[in-house]
Amino acid sequence: MARRIQKSRQAIIDAFMRLMSEKEFESITINQIAVEANVNRGTVYLHFDDKYDLREQCIAAQINQLLRHCMSGDHLVHLPSKTALLHTFEYLEQHASFYSIMLKSKGSTVFRNQMETMFGESLSEYLDSINLDKEMDRDITVQFLTSATVGILEWWIIRSMPYPPSVMVEQFWNLLNRGVEGHEHLSLGSR
Repeated sequence: MARRIQKSRQAIIDAFMRLMSEKEFESITINQIAVEANVNRGTVYLHFDDKYDLREQCIAAQINQLLRHCMSGDHLVHLPSKTALLHTFEYLEQHASFYSIMLKSKGSTVFRNQMETMFGESLSEYLDSINLDKEMDRDITVQFLTSATVGILEWWIIRSMPYPPSVMVEQFWNLLNRGVEGHEHLSLGSR
């Protein structure tokens, strides 16, 4: 993508995020985004179908960056691991503005659902790569761990990160291990 086109696209995304921090998503218009980004409406439509597409692309880009960052160092995804959790909490801390805006807005269910989908898919891939204890249903395990992970991340972000990432990881890790204790095939280890 040419530098000028990329600059325009980033200006639109930045403008959208500024507007999201000030008002509810439903009240934001393409005109407002264009004015805030200092581009014309047509430029916004060159990059995005509408404001819903803009929101979806922003969310997808952030979640993909989160996944890439949190899984760096491992070519194979080894979820859940302490290292991956620590990388996740640290990444969220560094990008708190975006995640806080998305989780505190009225349309937060869209963002939360995408996070759950992303974590669920990663966890499913992991469970497919191990020999899950036959007493544990794969779908229930994925749902439980996904809900727990997204729920604790959401709680932490909405409350302005009252604990450092290392404390969150230790507490969450201990809770996860208690929940699967006795099921050696889903051992969470100490990665």
